Amino acid sequence: MTLLVFGKTGQVACELRRLAPDARFLGRAEADLADPDACARIVRDSGARLIVNAAAYTAVDRAEADEATADLVNGAAPAAMARAAAQTGAAFVHISTDYVFDGSGNVPWAVTAPTGPLGAYGRSKLAGEAGVRAAQGLHGILRTSWVFSAHGANFVKTMLRLSESRASLSVVADQIGGPTPARAIAQALLRMGEHLLAGRSGAGTWHFAGAPDVSWADFAREIFAQAGRAVDVIDIPTTAYPTPARRPLNSRLECGAFAAAFGIARPDWRQGLTEVLHELEVI
Repeated sequence: MTLLVFGKTGQVACELRRLAPDARFLGRAEADLADPDACARIVRDSGARLIVNAAAYTAVDRAEADEATADLVNGAAPAAMARAAAQTGAAFVHISTDYVFDGSGNVPWAVTAPTGPLGAYGRSKLAGEAGVRAAQGLHGILRTSWVFSAHGANFVKTMLRLSESRASLSVVADQIGGPTPARAIAQALLRMGEHLLAGRSGAGTWHFAGAPDVSWADFAREIFAQAGRAVDVIDIPTTAYPTPARRPLNSRLECGAFAAAFGIARPDWRQGLTEVLHELEVI
């Protein structure tokens, strides 16, 4: 397949570069997602059969004060890319998030569950989903959660950094979700693209996240256990750690349909964590 990827240095984009080194990857210098029309022109001129959007505005807290930019990057740009892909007959695969839900309850969110973002970031990602669907082209949307890898900024790397100077850390224990290795997401996106191009079932919206579901506090405990760091994790509620953007308490995603359609089960994030720690030369 001829593959064009929006994104170059992000967590998922880095893993896609490993899995598909012959693809064309576009960083900010080549593709500014704050300019949707320019992104659409790139898609139309690329000749690619598969477009993967692995770029996004992910600064959840900053989005509260800069929703206009988040809307451009996460909402308008994917919609413009998807329209251009539809015009050329290319397949379009897009990453979304658990933040499109309001985080209520304790049951995993089904793909068809009502959405209700709590903040600007979630609203912008939901707008992107709507724009991709409205383009009416061959597309797949993958909602995921709690992404981690050896690249960029993420929870695993933050915990390791803090453990170098702290004997104890207070970590939120009432937010529950599935940490997801970026490598597994990259594999899932490519499988989706293969199915779309081959005419097999694959179009629509899907959920894919790591297993088992866990709290941030217990995620931190596993990080320190595998890394051999003697850090005491103190459970705290979300209310004790206020942030500009509200976080969903329930980020569980129902992923059974994805496993059935694509033959990829939920990845065990504990094994993914081991691989990341080896790459970071922590273990």
